[in-house]
Amino acid sequence: MTDDAEQPRPPIAVALHYEQGRDHAPRVTATGRGAVAEKIIATAREHGVAVEGNALLAEALSGVELDQEIPEDLYRAVAEVIGFVLRAAGRLR
Repeated sequence: MTDDAEQPRPPIAVALHYEQGRDHAPRVTATGRGAVAEKIIATAREHGVAVEGNALLAEALSGVELDQEIPEDLYRAVAEVIGFVLRAAGRLR
C-alpha cells in the first residue's frame, strides 16, 4: 500500500504581472500544475525572469482567477518574492 504523503507533488507555478499606474496590486497572469507549471517556469527563464520556488505561496495564488489582483492577505508574501526578483535582477539592494 502506498502512502499519498510519500508521492511527490506535481510542480505548481503562478505568474504575476504588475503595471504601475494601472494596477493596485500584482495580477495573476498564469497558473498551472505538472507539465503546464514546467512550461510556465521554462518560459519565465527563457525571458530572463527570476523564478522563486515557494510552493505554499503558489498554492495560495493558484486559487486567484486569471487577470485578478492578488488578495490583500497575500501582499506581504508576494512583496517578499518581488524583493527577491528585484535583487536577482540587480534592481534592489
